[in-house]
Amino acid sequence: MSEHNHEHGEACGCGHDHDHEHEEFVLTLTDESGNDVDMVLVETFDVGEKLYALLLERNNPGADGIILRMEEENDEMVLYNIEDEDEWRQVEEAYNQLVSELDEA
Repeated sequence: MSEHNHEHGEACGCGHDHDHEHEEFVLTLTDESGNDVDMVLVETFDVGEKLYALLLERNNPGADGIILRMEEENDEMVLYNIEDEDEWRQVEEAYNQLVSELDEA
């Protein structure tokens, strides 16, 4: 995790309150090829009683993001792949709804 300050113009559309500093949560994940990839936590959202995280590549924000389930274990947040197809469908539907609501705002 690192602190990151950035500046935006008034019409940037990022949805942030520009009157304060915020932290950028960076996680290093290992891809299928064994390469470390820095990912930024962009959004969290609930589906039922479970929490999910949307992550984007820090150095390639145009790449496809990933969604992982977040669970608290021993006072730490742990990320898990979503392997159950029913769970994935519910998460995908909730994410699409979230995006739709943000587009309307």
